[in-house]
Amino acid sequence: MENYAVFAIVSLAAILLAGIGYFHLHKFSFTKLVFISLALGVVFGFGIQFIYGATGKITTNAIDWINIVGNGYIALLQMLIIPLIFVSLVGAFTKLKVSQNLRRISFSVLSTLLITTAIAAFIGILSVFAFHLQGASFINGAPDKANLAILKQHQSQLTGLTLPQQIVSFLPVNIFADFAGTRATSTISVVIFSLFVGVAFLYVRKNNPEPAKTFADFIEALHQIVSRIVHLVLQLTPYGIFALMAKATATDSIEAIGNLGIFIIAAYAALLVVLIVHTIILVANKVNPVVYYKKVWPALIFAFTSRTSAGTLPLNVQIQEKSLGIDSAIANFAASFGLTIGQNGCAGVYPAMIATIIAPTVGINVVSVQWVLTLIAVVTISSFGVAGVGGGSTFTTLMVLGTLNLPITIMGVIIAIDPIVDMARTLVNVNDSIVAGVVTARQTKSLDTDTLADSTKIVESVI
Repeated sequence: MENYAVFAIVSLAAILLAGIGYFHLHKFSFTKLVFISLALGVVFGFGIQFIYGATGKITTNAIDWINIVGNGYIALLQMLIIPLIFVSLVGAFTKLKVSQNLRRISFSVLSTLLITTAIAAFIGILSVFAFHLQGASFINGAPDKANLAILKQHQSQLTGLTLPQQIVSFLPVNIFADFAGTRATSTISVVIFSLFVGVAFLYVRKNNPEPAKTFADFIEALHQIVSRIVHLVLQLTPYGIFALMAKATATDSIEAIGNLGIFIIAAYAALLVVLIVHTIILVANKVNPVVYYKKVWPALIFAFTSRTSAGTLPLNVQIQEKSLGIDSAIANFAASFGLTIGQNGCAGVYPAMIATIIAPTVGINVVSVQWVLTLIAVVTISSFGVAGVGGGSTFTTLMVLGTLNLPITIMGVIIAIDPIVDMARTLVNVNDSIVAGVVTARQTKSLDTDTLADSTKIVESVI
């Protein structure tokens, strides 16, 4: 009987996926198709949970089959992270017209990302105070053993390392191992290596133009190949989103969501305030927020539904260049750095909230100025190296908790509803990287205001 039920659920999922495929083949609007897939996945998942329960054997087995699509989609996105970062960052150097601009561009992008992360951390702390979450008394129930085991496995990679030692771990020791993603800090290591390659290229271009041109042509060819692979993978987005949302809503119990509902509301409130801060920065840089959000909306929606900053990178860069009038080199720097440094949602708001919730359980006065400033500093420094895929915030948060000697047990409860919060976190991450591009383009006087003002120049998709 159980096998028949599993077969029926998987068959229905296949029919729904086929329906999505039908609309996809008939050139249905990609943004609308993503929303439809999201809605179908949510309804389908909750339907499974309502009939068979969140932890029932039928639910578990059926979702295991359905999630071949979801896990496969995430695996393909993770496959692209390292190549994307390398070709985008090195490509940014090859596209720099004047080497002297490198310092100004890098400083502007990094300072924008890190300053907004510090602000986001402060907002996360205030959100905990506003919703009275400090002390974690709002949580009912013990942490899930499986989730706790995953957290401890991640934590083992940081055991015995001080914050300075953790920073040193960002440096590449064996770049081929980091290209293979063998460490939790492999992403930031590849970023650092790419920067070295880029700086070396500028030196060679100045002193020996011919080999530099050959290398630049190679990087451009590699960039086009990687971009084409990205296009192929992103065509799977509606199907991946359906499967991922079906899994999240079928296996995250309604009771757990209800118990942690106040945390979800507090997190979304904090992330909304961060977006308001981004808007203020845009206004300060003489950018019309209405025009801006109309143009970046496709990237934000993609980030929200896919939960991956890395997967949004190609669309992020295209929107900066073609819709906002940002120089290609700046767009690549801002989008690439934004994948691994200073993510406002995953590396700013979230770890600050978790630490402030947990700290009172070990006797820390979280309303003291010393605690607030210490936490903001630790969060900002730890924001280096966060991975641009779903779950990257877990490692960053564990780094913060480990540095402050805070327990992780309560996090094992909160992680149960992580996908719900992660959607908004990823949206904020991507928006911050685009804002960094706008600010840098304005400061370097390279922002094409005609393109920015042209309401017809909107990039909806890279597909």
